[in-house]
Amino acid sequence: MMAETDESAVRARLQSTLSELDAGDAPGRGGQDTVALDQQAMGQLSRQDALLSQSMARATQARRDIEQRLRAARARLDAGDYGSCEEIAPKRLALDPTAARCVGCAAG
Repeated sequence: MMAETDESAVRARLQSTLSELDAGDAPGRGGQDTVALDQQAMGQLSRQDALLSQSMARATQARRDIEQRLRAARARLDAGDYGSCEEIAPKRLALDPTAARCVGCAAG
């Protein structure tokens, strides 16, 4: 069982990371405005736009994955299951507070 002070520290770290993700979204919202296209460079610009859209979609998915892991870790804390898989090493949780499984379970 995790000590109450450790649980508070993990909870604070998870919330801090979620808040940082939310704050990081703010500047990107303005970048979603419509962009006027230069009709003379349409072909090249279309390719660049497609590559940029692809990159942004990948980054968005990665962010969603991180946020989902953070929220799942917080739910495990609430349920009292945080770090209970074969006693996840405290150093592993310090490195990745979203880790749901011990090294042995994660490897196999």
